[in-house]
Amino acid sequence: MQPAMTSASRRIFQLIAILALAGIVVSSVSLQHHYGTSQTSYCDFGASFNCDIVNRSVYSTVVGVPDALIGIFGYALLFALATFYRTKAETPLMLLLASTAGLGFALYLTYIEKFVLATWCILCLSSLTLIALITVLSSFLAAAAFRRD
Repeated sequence: MQPAMTSASRRIFQLIAILALAGIVVSSVSLQHHYGTSQTSYCDFGASFNCDIVNRSVYSTVVGVPDALIGIFGYALLFALATFYRTKAETPLMLLLASTAGLGFALYLTYIEKFVLATWCILCLSSLTLIALITVLSSFLAAAAFRRD
C-alpha cells in the first residue's frame, strides 16, 4: 500500500501541472508562428531578439516535426503525470526523467540560439524557464519518494 501524499507533494504536483499548462500555451503560440507567414511584432526587438528568425530556421524542426509540437506533447505528458497519474509510486521518477529530457532539449535549442543563430526567442526562453522549474520541482518529488522507500 502506498503512503498518503503529503500536502507539500500535492502542492508541487499542482504547480507542475500549472507550469505544464503554461508550457503548452507557449509552445502552441510558438507553433502558430512556426507556420505563420507574417512577422510577429511582440518578439522583434532587433537582431538580438527575434522569434521569427528562430521559429523559422532549419533548427526549428527535428526530422520534419516542429520543435514547438514536440514541446506541446512533452508538456502534455508532464501535465498528465502531474494530474492523472500523480498517485502512482513511479510518477515522481517518471516526471524527473521526462522533465530532464525536456530540459536537455531546451538547453540544446538555447545553445543553437546563442552560438549558431545569434538570436534569442522570448517564447523559447519562456519555455526554457518553465521546463527548468518543472525539473527542479520534479527533483523535489523524486527525492521525497526515495526518502520514503
